[in-house]
Amino acid sequence: MTGRPAPAVLPPSLRVWFGLVAAFAALVVVVLGIRYADEGEPGRVDARIGAAVDGVGPPWRSVALAVDSLGEPVGAATLVVAAVAGCLLFRRPRAAVFVVAGVGVAVGTATVLKHLVGRTIHGENLSYPSGHTAFLTALALTAAMLATRRRGRDGLGLGRVAGTSLVLAAALVAGAAMGWAQVALGAHYPTDVLSGWCTALAAIPATAWLVDRTADRLVGRMTDAGRRERR
Repeated sequence: MTGRPAPAVLPPSLRVWFGLVAAFAALVVVVLGIRYADEGEPGRVDARIGAAVDGVGPPWRSVALAVDSLGEPVGAATLVVAAVAGCLLFRRPRAAVFVVAGVGVAVGTATVLKHLVGRTIHGENLSYPSGHTAFLTALALTAAMLATRRRGRDGLGLGRVAGTSLVLAAALVAGAAMGWAQVALGAHYPTDVLSGWCTALAAIPATAWLVDRTADRLVGRMTDAGRRERR
């Protein structure tokens, strides 16, 4: 064992930028949460967007249901297992931990916020923020962050601008797709899906930093223990 740490899941070149993104996203979640706390009706913006998107007919309803299924327990578990298997196949255990932890923190945070904010839709169904949107955005963020670290024959490590663009683009596409599906199916208000997207943007960089810090400490301790044994 050399004690050489594995590549960071959050590249150093992106830490400051995504720290700022995470802070702004958390602020949005808090502000919207306060605004819509304990409400059961759409806001003005929700009503306008919902009127244009809600209640889509075939074939778009089938598309919305297919996207929605990715956030259901079976679909979500399948995606996470596939992502973890891919990480382990490429011998990236830290990345595998990051996928599970990142998605878990994002979805767990969304679940806690639902009970704290208490916003409802269709009666007593808690809606703020959208857990489906938080999940798919979080998974896309983890995949994109890991893609920025590909090196050697399989790819090149990306710089700050390219890496930031890739990660944000992945988050935008995933969040927009799931957000559209949730509003189109009438499961969430538009501000719910926006907050779900921001929940993932806030949770994933923080989780990445924690995973990197914990893993580096463990490697350091193992290295020190190996040196003591050789003395």
